[in-house]
Amino acid sequence: MSVQDVIIEKLVESLSPVHLQVDNISHMHAVPADAETHFDVVVVSEAFEGLRAVQCHQRVYQLLAEELSSGVHALAIHAFTPEYWALSGEVPAPPECHGEA
Repeated sequence: MSVQDVIIEKLVESLSPVHLQVDNISHMHAVPADAETHFDVVVVSEAFEGLRAVQCHQRVYQLLAEELSSGVHALAIHAFTPEYWALSGEVPAPPECHGEA
């Protein structure tokens, strides 16, 4: 199973998101062509109700601790409640990497 698939599985099982998007953005960075090291995650879940943004991020980091300690170098997290997502529904584009290959 790919790292991306593992991330999706863990977030679905633990957060029951109403919207989930996991993009492997490794190709935008100075890594080998088939790398799974950089991900952009948009997760919308009722599990985030009543939490501050940092707490939502901490929850995702806890769920993906194994991946972060074994190859995932960067994880951009956009975590929202369904209510907030309904109002905005927009996520900033991931940053471009200026490193060398």
